[in-house]
Amino acid sequence: MRILYFLLLPLVAFADPQTNAEIFGVFTLLPPLVAIVLAFITKDVILSLFIGVFTGSFMLALVDNNIYHAIIGGFTGLISKAVSSMANPSNAGIILQVLTIGGVVALITKTGGTKAVAIWLAKKAKQAKSSQFATWCMGCFVFFDDYANSLIVGPIMRPVTDKFKISREKLAFIMDATAAPITGLAIISTWIGLEISLIRSGYDLIDPAIFTHLNIKHDEINAFEIFVQTLPYRFYNLFMLVFVLLTIYMGREFGPMLKAERRAREGLFSQGHEKIDNLEDKLLEPKEHIKLKASNAIIPLLILIVFSFIGFYFSGYNAIDDVVLKAQIDANPLGFFALRETFGKADASVVLFQAALLASIVAIMMGVARKIFTLKEAIVTWTHGWRTMIMTVVILLCAWSLSAVIKDLGTSRYLVDLFSDKTPIYLLPTAIFIFASIISFSTGTSYGTMGILMPLTIPLAAAVGVHHELNDMNLHHYIIINISGVLTGAIFGDHCSPISDTTILSSMGSKCDLLAHVSTQMPYALSVCAISIFCGYLPVAFGFNVWLSLIFGVLVMATLLFAIGKKVDAC
Repeated sequence: MRILYFLLLPLVAFADPQTNAEIFGVFTLLPPLVAIVLAFITKDVILSLFIGVFTGSFMLALVDNNIYHAIIGGFTGLISKAVSSMANPSNAGIILQVLTIGGVVALITKTGGTKAVAIWLAKKAKQAKSSQFATWCMGCFVFFDDYANSLIVGPIMRPVTDKFKISREKLAFIMDATAAPITGLAIISTWIGLEISLIRSGYDLIDPAIFTHLNIKHDEINAFEIFVQTLPYRFYNLFMLVFVLLTIYMGREFGPMLKAERRAREGLFSQGHEKIDNLEDKLLEPKEHIKLKASNAIIPLLILIVFSFIGFYFSGYNAIDDVVLKAQIDANPLGFFALRETFGKADASVVLFQAALLASIVAIMMGVARKIFTLKEAIVTWTHGWRTMIMTVVILLCAWSLSAVIKDLGTSRYLVDLFSDKTPIYLLPTAIFIFASIISFSTGTSYGTMGILMPLTIPLAAAVGVHHELNDMNLHHYIIINISGVLTGAIFGDHCSPISDTTILSSMGSKCDLLAHVSTQMPYALSVCAISIFCGYLPVAFGFNVWLSLIFGVLVMATLLFAIGKKVDAC
C-alpha cells in the first residue's frame, strides 16, 4: 500500500470526484483486477469481491487522507456502499424477491410436488431414448433454480436411466445442461434478481452523453425488458439445450461420452464411481406417509407465473404517464404492442416478490390442508428456503458495492477512453464471451463472473458502438449482444469447471465420478462453445439476423453429430 500511496501522492492534493478517472489513471482498474485475481487464487468469490470493494474504497479515501486514515476510510466506505446498496428500494425489492422464491422452492420440494412430477415423467419412459428425454423434460420443468435441478432430478431419474442402461456420465450431462442454462434463461427464477440488478448497475455507469445516442433517458431504462431482449442472443444456453435433444434423438455420441455410453450398455454405469451419500437436503425431504401429488408443485408455480405476468402488465400500465400511449394500449389491451409497452415499464423486482409471496401462501395453505405439515413446520420450511439464498444476497451486496466503487473511481470511463477507438466492433462480443468463460471456469461461479464483468462491459460496449457511429437502434442492439456475452460466458465456464457447484452437484446427483463427468462433458461443452462463437456472436456482430444464426447453429450441431458421432448401440 505504501508504494501505491507514493505513486499517487503527487495527485491526491488535486483530487476531484469528477476527475477521478484522470487522477487515478490505470489504477482505476485495481478493484476489478483485485477481485478477478483473488477469485482465481482463492476460488472464493465473496472474499474476492469484498477485498476488491475495499481496495476501491481505500483509493477514494486516500485522495483526502494519509495512508493510515485511508485504511479506516476504506473500511467505513465499504460499509457505506453496502448499506446504500441495501437501502435502495429497487435493490431491496430484488433481495426480497430472491429470498421469497427460495422459500417457494423449499415449500414445493417439501410437499413432494416436484418429486411427484419427476415420478410421473419417469413412468412415461419406456426405452433408452424416452428415459433421457424424460430427464431433459424434468430438468426444464425445474427451471426456477439450478441447485433444485440437481437435488431433485438426479435421485428420481437415476433408477430409470439405470434400468435402460444409460451411463451415469450421460445422466450427469443432461442434468448439468438443464441446470444453469435453463435457469439463466428463465424470466422467473432464483437468478433473475441478480441478472436484472447487474444490468441496471451497468447502465448507471454509461456516460450520460451516450444516452443521447440511445435516444432514451437514463430513468427510462428498464433492466427487465433488456434482459428479455438478450434471450435470443444467449447462444450457448440455447444451443446446449438443443444439443442434448439432438444427441438423444439421433442416438449418437462422440469422444469419452461414446465410450461411457457403450460401457453402460454392458452394465457398467460409471467409471471410477464412488458412492456419495447425504446429497438430498433431509429437511426438505417429503415425509414418508404423505401421498405425492404433482399439483403440490404445479399449482404454486402456476400462481407464481400467472400472477407475475398479471403483475407485469398492471405495474407497467400504472407506470405509463403518456395519455396517448395509454389510449393505444386500451384499444387492444392484449395485443403485442400493449404487452411490450406494459412489460417494459414494469418494476420486475416488486412484481416477482408479490407473486412469490402469494405462491408461498398458496403452497403453505395446500400443505396444511393436505396434512403434509403443520403451519409451524411450513414456516420453518419457508425460512429454510430463505437461508439457502443467503449466498446469493451476499454476492449481490458485494457486486452492487463493487459497481458503486467502480463508478466513483471512474473505472468505466478510463476503459472507455482506452479502448473505445481501438476495439474492432465485431470482436468485442466474442472477446467478452471468452473472457467471462475463462473467469467462470477458473472460479467455478457464474454469479461472481457476472458481478465483476457487467459493470465494465455495458459502458465499454456503449462507447465502442458510439465510436463506430452506430445509430440508436443498432447501438441498443449492440449493447444487448455484449450483455448476453457476459451472461452466457459465465454459464459456459461454470458448466465446464470441475470446481463449479452445479458441476459437483450434478455428479453427486447422478452418483457419477466428478472427473468422469467433467471429462465426458468437456468435449460437448467446448463444441457448443465454438458453435456459439462462429454461428452466433461473430455473425450477429457483423449484422447477421439472430434467428438465422440460431437456425444455422442447430444445423451445424446436427451435422457435427452426424459426421463425427457414432451410434451408441452400433457394434
